[in-house]
Amino acid sequence: MVAESAGLSSEDVQNIEKGLSLEQADKMVENVIGMMQVPLGIATNFLIDGRDVLIPMATEEPSVIAAASNGARMARAGGGFTTSSTGPIMRAQIQAVGIADPYGAKQAILSHAGELSEMANAKDPMLVKYGGGVRDIEVYVIDSRVGPMVVTHLIVDCRDAMGANAVNTMAEALAPKIEQITGGKVYLRIISNLADKRLARARAVFKAEDIGGPVVVEGIIQAAALAEVDPYRAATHNKGIMNGITAVVLATGNDTRAVESGAHAYASISGRYMSLTRYERNRDGDLVATIELPAAIGLIGGAVRVHPVARSSVKILGVKSADELSRILAAVGLSQNFAALRALASEGIQRGHMSLHAKNVAVQAGAKCDMIEIVAARMAAERMINVDRAAEIMKELEKGA
Repeated sequence: MVAESAGLSSEDVQNIEKGLSLEQADKMVENVIGMMQVPLGIATNFLIDGRDVLIPMATEEPSVIAAASNGARMARAGGGFTTSSTGPIMRAQIQAVGIADPYGAKQAILSHAGELSEMANAKDPMLVKYGGGVRDIEVYVIDSRVGPMVVTHLIVDCRDAMGANAVNTMAEALAPKIEQITGGKVYLRIISNLADKRLARARAVFKAEDIGGPVVVEGIIQAAALAEVDPYRAATHNKGIMNGITAVVLATGNDTRAVESGAHAYASISGRYMSLTRYERNRDGDLVATIELPAAIGLIGGAVRVHPVARSSVKILGVKSADELSRILAAVGLSQNFAALRALASEGIQRGHMSLHAKNVAVQAGAKCDMIEIVAARMAAERMINVDRAAEIMKELEKGA
């Protein structure tokens, strides 16, 4: 059904079923000895900017795909998810130290901004050809425990690349010139994963009558409010958001660590770690949910084009640009977060999660085929989910047979 909906070829289907070969893996990283497989599932019901989208998600955690799909289903009545973004802008940092007049050096660097931009763009003419390249140069004087530093930020439009290779190459090319301008010594010249100029946003309206009524709306708002002010709650709140986002990032062969570090750093940008989402009640009493976070992802480079499953996942999503993919990530994160908060505000998070977890426990106890579903259902009904109980149920069933 997914192949038909997404227009996948027979080769795409084979790629998904077979996954990465050992030979391919050996060319991707060092000292390869085998594979660590992660299930790839499809989240459904997503209506994003008026388009139905199937969402490939790679995750080992039960209930994540189900929760995302359920949240998306409830968002449809309110028009689904609407998204926006700031575009594929990344920054590199060039750190210069040992400068006697740091503020004078800052002005000197800025006076050479045009020349520095031309030098950087010359390192990646193909990026410039496709409309990318340096957009701005910023300079900051930063006090540190080892003295003042002059840090130049190179602001680059990366188009459909994540951008690490492009901006790192540009930053390295500018280091000697900045040393010449400032009289200082350059050490770090590398990308920042706090992609605060590459933001993705999503919004959804959840009809009160579809999610459990005013009591559930109030419960979600109260739970979300705690995550806005309490870092202990915010850490778990944002982890739920990243359950969805990281699964899509992994499925498409993107850098999960870059996206996660950027999201958590952005959650702390005010000086206090807080929620990436906001929940409000509109004049009709419905729940309005929004999210904003950095999304440093690409459709070219890295494992995106090398990993056969990643290539097929991109086809399933039907995206044409990295910017479009970033907005889908925001919608998935918002759906995942809403589903978790709704569960917390109604029946509790464990009910749905543990019923799915029960299948894993049944398998651990040795259940096979149809026995897995039967044992899992019994344990979920009893709310006693552990390997010992699964083994007892299997013995009871065998005696009864």
